[in-house]
Amino acid sequence: MNAADFSAFCPAPKRAEVIEVCPRDGFQNVKAFIPTATKIAILDDLAEAGFKTIEVTSFVSPKAIPQMADAAEVLTEFRRKHVGIEAVALVPNVKGAEKAIANGAHTLNFVLSASESHNRENTRRTVDESLTELAEVCHLTGASHVHASVATAFTCPFEGDVPKDAVIKLVDKIIALGCKGVSLADTIGTASPRKVYGTLRAVKERFPQARVVLHLHDTQGMALANIMTAMSLGYNIFDAAAGGLGGCPFAPGAAGNVATEDLLNFLTALGVETDVDAGKVLNAAMKLPKLTGVPLCSHMAALTMCKTGA
Repeated sequence: MNAADFSAFCPAPKRAEVIEVCPRDGFQNVKAFIPTATKIAILDDLAEAGFKTIEVTSFVSPKAIPQMADAAEVLTEFRRKHVGIEAVALVPNVKGAEKAIANGAHTLNFVLSASESHNRENTRRTVDESLTELAEVCHLTGASHVHASVATAFTCPFEGDVPKDAVIKLVDKIIALGCKGVSLADTIGTASPRKVYGTLRAVKERFPQARVVLHLHDTQGMALANIMTAMSLGYNIFDAAAGGLGGCPFAPGAAGNVATEDLLNFLTALGVETDVDAGKVLNAAMKLPKLTGVPLCSHMAALTMCKTGA
């Protein structure tokens, strides 16, 4: 099969944007507190890899997620040291948004769910109540600084399959508020390429000009297949976490995100360009077990350890 035939069989964009989310999504499930200085050191390593956007932390209740109790210190230091990188902070409510703004977040990533059960578990609100709060956050800082993440956009740990119509309805309301973009998350990593294709095709048809980010977990090893499916429909912005760290404290069974180094290797093999240095990401990921006490879920890291005998 020549290159033209392969491109027809397996279409992929010329370029993709990769957003690093390990410092937020990767760390939030780690039970032992990672020292603030260690978090900043990891962020420094990742910043050197060339990411344009990094999700730095989240402003959530420290009672719910103790790991993020130092969000203000981490974000402030990141902003001081890495002026040219868009610093994203996840927020679930107005209170979190106010703290994120006060500490210099460029973009607020407001999280809500497509399924009622997960939204109640994750935010203690109904979906409609979260939408009302999202509108308040947009008013607080301007909608152009707010990105909305739709958790359980494909499957839910409590309700199972999430209808694409529910996703369309929610995204419609988010876009009507003027948000700069929306993420669709496979929160528990159980969506199949068939499911992803159906939902993403419907979203693309309804919102062809929207900035849509895919946030895919790899619980069943489907993340890269789902990314290929997304690219065949024209999507080219993906969240990923160094080392494959991650998981949701309020989604039983959720494993880590697609590993950034695996995604970069995959994109390179397909001839898809990014501005990220895969070697620097891999080097940063290889330090994570010692710094966080969490094993890696990464093919590239495993290959490196095999070669080096580590």
